[in-house]
Amino acid sequence: MNEYSDQQLLRVYASTRQETAFSELVRRHIDLVYSAALRMLRDAHLAQDITQGVFVALAGHAAQLADHPVLSGWLHCTARNLAAKAVRSNARRRVREQEAVAMNELHAAGSEPSWDAIAPHLDAALGELSDTDRDILLLRYFERKTASEMAGLLGISDEAAQKRVTRALDRLRELFIKRGMSVGAGGLVVVLTANAVQAAPVGLAAAISTAAVTPSAVTTSTLIATTKTIAMTTLQKSIITATIAVLAGTGIYQARQSSQLRSQLQATQQQQSPLTEQLKALQRQQDQQSGELAQFRDDNQHLRQDQAELLQLRGEVAVLRRQQQAPKPETSGRSALVNASLDENSSDDVGRKLGMAVVHAESQALEKLASLARAEYLEFNTNSPGLSDDERGHLSMRVFAPLKAAFQVIQDAAVQGNQNAIDAIISAVRYSELRGEAVQGIGALAAVGNNDALDVLVNYDQYGFPLSGVVSALELAAGHGDQKAIDFLAAVARDPRDQALWYHAAIGLTASAGSGNTTAIDALIQMSGNTNASIRNAVITGLQAAASNHSSQAAAALRSLNAP
Repeated sequence: MNEYSDQQLLRVYASTRQETAFSELVRRHIDLVYSAALRMLRDAHLAQDITQGVFVALAGHAAQLADHPVLSGWLHCTARNLAAKAVRSNARRRVREQEAVAMNELHAAGSEPSWDAIAPHLDAALGELSDTDRDILLLRYFERKTASEMAGLLGISDEAAQKRVTRALDRLRELFIKRGMSVGAGGLVVVLTANAVQAAPVGLAAAISTAAVTPSAVTTSTLIATTKTIAMTTLQKSIITATIAVLAGTGIYQARQSSQLRSQLQATQQQQSPLTEQLKALQRQQDQQSGELAQFRDDNQHLRQDQAELLQLRGEVAVLRRQQQAPKPETSGRSALVNASLDENSSDDVGRKLGMAVVHAESQALEKLASLARAEYLEFNTNSPGLSDDERGHLSMRVFAPLKAAFQVIQDAAVQGNQNAIDAIISAVRYSELRGEAVQGIGALAAVGNNDALDVLVNYDQYGFPLSGVVSALELAAGHGDQKAIDFLAAVARDPRDQALWYHAAIGLTASAGSGNTTAIDALIQMSGNTNASIRNAVITGLQAAASNHSSQAAAALRSLNAP
């Protein structure tokens, strides 16, 4: 069933009621529906009920939806309506409280809102968009379709699909601004990519498939009972009325007995209360163990896949090494040094090809790049123990060369405006093995004037980026004179707790100090008292550049350091 489209699966289920077809639809879309319900309700159990209700509705409307072009749009709208009904009694109060808290936090922080601030309002904002805008955002960020896949589904060109995504993002941002939340396009893309879809609880899909495909029996029995009640004759109703009148006399006596029994029942329940708590504790423990078991199974499956990919990658590397070690005939005009350089460069071919596949948005290309990174980290961690610092450096350059070659291709394409490459850099943030290279790619975009990329780096803590990677990534932007990047590096220079990052901060501030930027010069002087040789040399280089541009402050600092 994997090769069937959503529309084909709906037609199969509508005509044959085949459970396999419906289970495949549940598998494809359960995470999207559950995530939307969880965001709106903030309650995992209620979110599961809403998710089940959505797919029950889907089973009932399968025939009508068989020609619907984007099923995820209908599912999201249905989830939103059911969730609104479930919390209608206290929704207004909740929303007012959450909006007040979010507004206070935003005014106090003065920075882009985090996912926790955006999530409660995301689905309401999506609901205010047009069907076209909402469908394209659901396809891109909730189903994670590429531009070519969206174009194929909607019958438009890749460029038109990307333009629709950009316009829909702008309209979504405007809706957030109306709610008092100012968020950049880049920041919104990052939080949507990283958090929009969360995995539904284990076993929910199977329960939904079972419940959704058997609603007809319940409906039929209920209809029969209702029909029988309506069909009662006037005589039967009279008999029932008389019977009720006779029974009313005995009701008083039975009420007294019921009161006594109720008191006895309450006493029994109080005695059973400790046992009930123990039973609940055991149930929670069992649920936790079931979840851990499912996680272990998933980890084991990923480990098997990683091992297979590692063996394949090791085979490719071995072939390249054998090619390097094979004797090559000398040719006139080519020295041995040139031959060695060409052999060395050939080991990067795997990375470059994979980088081009990502730029061209080929299916699973980014996942393959993440697998390559995992294999490289495994090889480095296996072979690095016991090596000296120089040996570890050489090993790192050799092992990670394919990954760096791949990201160099992606980064170059992104700087030139290739949208697939830009999307890939943003999506790479989701993979821990690729996050470091992704941060450097965002830094390259910031260096060419991409303000959204710069805002993401400056607000690094909202996206879980390490400060060390951000400082290195901002070197280019600061070198090009971007004041926001210069201010960020200067703040690092003023904090003694960040002395380990001062070398990169000094490198990034050198060019702007040479151009006479007083913030950069003051930051270099702030770091000049550090005794680390590398930091001291980097600071002196920056001050010399400023002094050559007639900075008296820099010249005085150099004299105090006894530096030329």
